[in-house]
Amino acid sequence: MKSIRYIAADILLNVVDNGRSLSHELPAALAELDPEQHAFLQQLVYGSVRYYFALDELINQLVEDPLRDKERLLHMVLAIGIYQLWQLQVAEYAAINETVAVTVEADRQWATGLVNGTLRRFQRERGAMLADLRRAEAMPGWLNKRLRQAWPEQYHQICADSNQLGPMTLRVNQRQGTRDAWLAQANEQGFEAHACAHSEVGVTLAAPAPVLALPGFSAGAVSVQDEAAQLCAQLLKVTDGERVLDACAAPGGKTGHLLESASIQLTALDVDPKRLDRVAENLERLQLSAQLTAADAGDVSSWWDGEPFDAILVDAPCSGTGVIRRHPDIKLLRKNTDIKALGLVQKNLLTQLWGTLKPGGRLLYATCSILPDENSQQISAFLAAHADAALVELPLTGDVPTPTGVQWLPQAGGHDGFFYALLHKAR
Repeated sequence: MKSIRYIAADILLNVVDNGRSLSHELPAALAELDPEQHAFLQQLVYGSVRYYFALDELINQLVEDPLRDKERLLHMVLAIGIYQLWQLQVAEYAAINETVAVTVEADRQWATGLVNGTLRRFQRERGAMLADLRRAEAMPGWLNKRLRQAWPEQYHQICADSNQLGPMTLRVNQRQGTRDAWLAQANEQGFEAHACAHSEVGVTLAAPAPVLALPGFSAGAVSVQDEAAQLCAQLLKVTDGERVLDACAAPGGKTGHLLESASIQLTALDVDPKRLDRVAENLERLQLSAQLTAADAGDVSSWWDGEPFDAILVDAPCSGTGVIRRHPDIKLLRKNTDIKALGLVQKNLLTQLWGTLKPGGRLLYATCSILPDENSQQISAFLAAHADAALVELPLTGDVPTPTGVQWLPQAGGHDGFFYALLHKAR
C-alpha cells in the first residue's frame, strides 16, 4: 500500500492537472486506509490544495531547473513537503525524511537528492521566502481580480477567511426538540457548543466531532449545515399546507430544513439522479418525506404538473466562491469563463420558475457565491425584466452594501459566504 504522503501527492496531481474534485478523489483513498490515518491524509490534501498557488510559486523559486512535464508527480511531492514545513506542526525531520522516501516509493530514486535539497533549502530560507511571497492569498489570478473589483476594502480579509477552516455548525431539528434542549444535552455529554447568531436553530461546535457521536444525530435530531445555508428556510418562512418547490435540492440539507419548519407539500428537484439519492438518504434519517424528481428545474415542461407553488427556493448553481474554505479545490477547478455560463443558468432558472409561482407567492434566490455577477446583478436584471416581481426587504444585515438582496462574506469562526434575495409575485 502507498504511504500517506504518496497518496496525498497523487490526489493533488489529479486535482491540479486532471481537473478532478476532492469529493471524487478523497473518499476512495480514505476507504483503503485505517481510520486513524484519515485525519492526516485529509489535512495534507486539503491544505496543499488550499495553498497550491503559493506552494507552486515557492517550488518555482526553489527548483532551479524546472521539472519536466512527465515528472509532475514530483512537483506535487514537493508541494506536500513544503506545506508540512510551512503550515503543519509536524516534526521537521519527519516531514523531510518521509517526503523524500516517496521518491523511492514512486520509483524516482534519481530525485531523492533533489527533493531532500529543496525541502532543506526551504527550511533554511523559509522566513525570507514567505515574506516575499506574491501569492500569499493563494487564489487564482482571475478570482483575485474579480474580488478586488467587487470588494476592494474587504479583499484581503476575504482571502484570509477563505483560507481558514470553517467551523462545524449544526441545525437542530425543531420537530424533535429545541435548540436550548439540545445544547444542554450536548454539554452533558462533553460537547462544547454555542447558539448561532443569526440562525434560530443553529449551533456551532467549539471543535469538530464525528457526526455519529453527536446526541441524536442518527435519529435526525441534528444535521450538519452551515449557518448561512440555514437562513434559506428561515427567510422563505413556509407554513403548514403550502405547496413548495426546492428547485436545486441536492444534497438535501435545505430540503430537510424546509420540511422540519412546517407540514408542507414539497417537491424537490435535482438534475443528477445520484445526487438526488443523497437527498433521499438525508430525509430518511430525518424521518421526513418529499416528492423527489430527477429533472432540470429550468426545463419546466419536463416535470411541472401545472399547479402553481406558494413558495420556491432557488439555491442556484454558482461559482461556490463563498465556500472555498470548505471546498478549496474550487480555486483549481473553477474558471473565469464559468461565471458567464453560470449566469445564463441562473437567469434561465429564475425566468422559468417564476412562471410556476402563484400570484402572491414568494421566491427565495440564494447562492453560496460572493460575486455580484451571480447575485445582486442577477436580481437587478430580473426585476427590470419582470414588472410583477417585487423585492422583499429581509430582516437581515449584509456584510457589504448591495443594490439588491443581502450579501454575506465568509467569516472566520462564523458563517460561509452567501447571498439571498426574496421576491414577491404580484397578485
